[in-house]
This record gives sequence, structure tokens and C-alpha cells, in this order.
Amino acid sequence: MALRAVPGCGRWLARALVAPGAARVPPPPPAASALPLSGLRPLRPAARFASTAGQGPEAEGPQRRVVVVRITSPFAWLRTRFYYLLIRLYFDQEFSIEEFTRGAKQAFSVVSKLLSQRKLDLLDELVSAEVLQVLKEKISLLPDSHRDALAADIDAIMYTTEGDVRIYYDDDGRKFVSILMRFWYLNGANLPDEVPGETKVFQIVFGDESTKEKRHLLTANYEFQREFTEGAKPDWTITRIEHPRLLE
Repeated sequence: MALRAVPGCGRWLARALVAPGAARVPPPPPAASALPLSGLRPLRPAARFASTAGQGPEAEGPQRRVVVVRITSPFAWLRTRFYYLLIRLYFDQEFSIEEFTRGAKQAFSVVSKLLSQRKLDLLDELVSAEVLQVLKEKISLLPDSHRDALAADIDAIMYTTEGDVRIYYDDDGRKFVSILMRFWYLNGANLPDEVPGETKVFQIVFGDESTKEKRHLLTANYEFQREFTEGAKPDWTITRIEHPRLLE
């Protein structure tokens, strides 16, 4: 995948996601001879959200920051690390989940902002054609508040974790790696306390009563896929985009 659609972004994203995983264009169903390790379920970390207050000499009022505590099962952690080992052994010796995560965060911020701005024409080389077609239909039906809530500034991303990791072959023998990333981010869109589906939206208030700023803590799931067949472009493509209760 390249961010060529956004001036200068194509090559940037390719570099940002070098070695690590990425976006995936839904290849033929993994009916092919997939490695016996395919089909891992996404990690489902139990996370706790809290805000801590602190004051400094120059602070005008209580300063709060959001703290995300992740609790993950050791088995799930070991399972994903085993996949990363396989990627380094058979696909990319320089693969690093830390570097991939940094690149994925940047890609998520860029893509989510373009979605919010309805600039879907700039996503042609970032998102698979199938996903992009679905997005065009959904975005046109979103109310302004929900569309605004899609955007995630890079500094507003509170926490990022990897989910499902897959390694598989299609019927033509092409090799693919896909990594699902989950993001928690703050957004100040004017959303109701409850969004459709009876799912609670976390709200965090910054400042005192006279200067308080309410922001929502939202989640998003983006899946990145790359083909590792010899001769294939070393690009990652986003093949799955989910903003629960906002983009459905």
C-alpha cells in the first residue's frame, strides 16, 4: 500500500510500515493451503480507563490524562509472538512489531481523518477496493457528529494493541500476512451519551466546571495486509475498517 494519493504520503506510509505488517486486500478465501497457524482470534484485552489529576506551578487548573491499563492472557501474548517469529523466519527478517505499530498508528490517523472529511478519492491506494466501495456507501449516510467522531489525531491515540495475526496462502500459491490493530482514541465530537446499539461511550472531562472540555474515548479496528509472494510490491493495504457504533 502506498500513500501516493496524498501528496508525498504514499512513499511515507510504505516506509512507515516497512518490515511490519499492514493492510490487506481481501484475498481469495483462505481455502488454500494455509499454515496451520492461521485463523487466530483477535486478542480481547480487558482494559480499564481512568484519569489522573496533577497540578504544576504554571497550571491554571487540574490537568488530567487518560491512563489505559491492558490485561492480556499470557497464552494470547505468546501466540502472537510466535506468529511474529514465523514472519521473521519465513517472510521478513527485519520485521518488528514495534516499528509496525508506529507505522500503523500513523496510517490510522491519516485514513480516519480522510474518512471524516469525506475525501475517499484519496484512499484508493491505501484501502482495498472492496472496503472502499462499502465505505463510500456508509459515509454518505452518516450524520455529521458520527463522521466527525471518526477522525483521530496522532496525539489523541491513547492506546494501540495488535489483535489477530494471520499467515496464509491462496489457491494460486500467493503468500499473505495480515495483522489486525485496535486503537483507542479521544475525540471531541458532539455524540450522545449512548450511541445506537446500547453501547456506552466513555466520556472524559478535562478542566474545571468553567473550562471543562468533554471528549469521548472511542475504539477502531484496522486490518493491514501485505503479500509476500516473490515479486509482489512491498506495500501494506488496509482491508478492514471498523469504528464500532459509528461506522456500521
